[in-house]
Amino acid sequence: MVAAEYSRSVKLMGNNFTITLVAKDNTLAQKQMDIAVAEIRRIEALFTTYSNESETALINKNAGIKPVLVCKEMYSIIERCAGISNITQGAFDITYGSLDKSLWNFDKTITELPSASVALKMVHLINYKNIILDKKNTSIYLKEKGMRIGFGGIGKGYAAEMAKKLMIENNIKGGIINASGDLTTWGLQANDKPWTIGIADPNLPASAFSYLNISDMAIATSGTYEKYAMINGKKYSHTINPRTGLPVQGIKSVTVISNNAELADAMATPIAVMGIEAGLYMINQLPALHCIIIDDNNKIFTSNKINLS
Repeated sequence: MVAAEYSRSVKLMGNNFTITLVAKDNTLAQKQMDIAVAEIRRIEALFTTYSNESETALINKNAGIKPVLVCKEMYSIIERCAGISNITQGAFDITYGSLDKSLWNFDKTITELPSASVALKMVHLINYKNIILDKKNTSIYLKEKGMRIGFGGIGKGYAAEMAKKLMIENNIKGGIINASGDLTTWGLQANDKPWTIGIADPNLPASAFSYLNISDMAIATSGTYEKYAMINGKKYSHTINPRTGLPVQGIKSVTVISNNAELADAMATPIAVMGIEAGLYMINQLPALHCIIIDDNNKIFTSNKINLS
């Protein structure tokens, strides 16, 4: 039987996940999709802050009180997050969960910006250096009371990568796990050609301004078009600079290409925080990463070795 592509879309982790698998028949594809969905749900339960029993919630609850013993998986991802924070000089920081929700709530109409001094006071608990990692006991301790971690900047990519790993282990030769635009690919399409991925146009998010042919690669995009507030006719991104507490400006979108969806997801937002020059400089020092940046004037900047079609 000739292989074909089978897809399913499911709401997971508050996002739309689309799983596409190359398989010999629909029964096999559906069974494997069930396994992929179950894996993403497992990770969602680990990361959620909506359950008081999740390891993330327990870490936050015990901030400034005591270390929390966690599973090796949780310890490992927090350790990697700390490493990414180091590389990005704090532009990526999972303690962003400490940001007071009264400062920025993009689900409600915001009529004015907070003052720079008020915003600065609100971010005083955001500091990845206050995450104490104890490898021997696999424990995590947040030093300051009121500190909170969250995995919004890396969770989707990690879940996509873990689902992909299971699919490869189960002999699915090709596919895409797409987590609302953060996606990872492996193998080839049913026609034996690489996957063709569109890079979203920030002015027309449903359209693509360029396409890439990729296999065994991951792409993540962070853009102001996803969620924003209009204040006095000006658009303010939901991407907040963890150092200032104010929205990032000057960049419409950042697309990161990597061999790993977790890393691509984690790096897209900090590049917007760092700015074009510093962001490109950092990416060009890291051989496994590439990026495309579009500024507010629709000018396109790319890292080395990127050829747009």
